[in-house]
Amino acid sequence: MAVLDYGSGNLRSAERALARTGADVSVTSDYAQALDADGLVVPGVGAFAACMRGLDAVRGGTLVWDRLRKGRPVLGICVGMQILFEEGVEHGERTPGVGILPGTVTRLEADVVPHMGWNTVDVPEGSALFAGVERERFYFVHSYAARGPVDDTRTTTAVHGVPFAAAVERGALSATQFHPEKSGDAGAALLANWVATL
Repeated sequence: MAVLDYGSGNLRSAERALARTGADVSVTSDYAQALDADGLVVPGVGAFAACMRGLDAVRGGTLVWDRLRKGRPVLGICVGMQILFEEGVEHGERTPGVGILPGTVTRLEADVVPHMGWNTVDVPEGSALFAGVERERFYFVHSYAARGPVDDTRTTTAVHGVPFAAAVERGALSATQFHPEKSGDAGAALLANWVATL
C-alpha cells in the first residue's frame, strides 16, 4: 500500500495508522509505485489550492484517475478528499480539483469555523467503510467541505452549521473529510475496513 507524498503534511501519521492495521505501507511520490500499489492513500492538510499545486507536481490527479479506471482502491483523507471534487473556492479563489466527484468545496456556513473536534456522522445503509462503527464519533479539523449528499455516491454526512459530506464511497473510491488516523478506535476500525477490501 502507498501513501502519496505530494508535499502535503500528515503523511507519517497516516502511514503509522495504516501500518497498525497490519498493512505493508510505503510513503512515495513515485508514479509507477503508487499506480501498482494494492491501495493508494491521498492525505491532505492546508489549503485546497496549495494541495492541488503539489498534486499536479507529481501527476497525482492522473494517477488517481488511472487507478480508478482500473478499479484499484483509492482513499482520500481531509483535503485529500476535497481535491477529488470538481473545484474548491477559498478566499474568493476558484481552483479546479481532480474532478472525480461532482460538486464544489466551499467554506462551512457555521457560527464557529473551523469545525474542530469530534462529531457524529449519518451513515447510509450498505457502507463497507463504516461497518461496525456506524454510530461512532470521528475527529474533524476543517473550514471547508462539499455539501452533502454527493450525487452518484454512498455519502456519509455530518452537520456543522449545515450538512456536509463527511465521507463518500463509490466503487474503488473512498474518502473521508475527518481524520481516521486521529479518530481513536473508531478510526482504526474504519481504516481496517478499507484495508480489508484491498
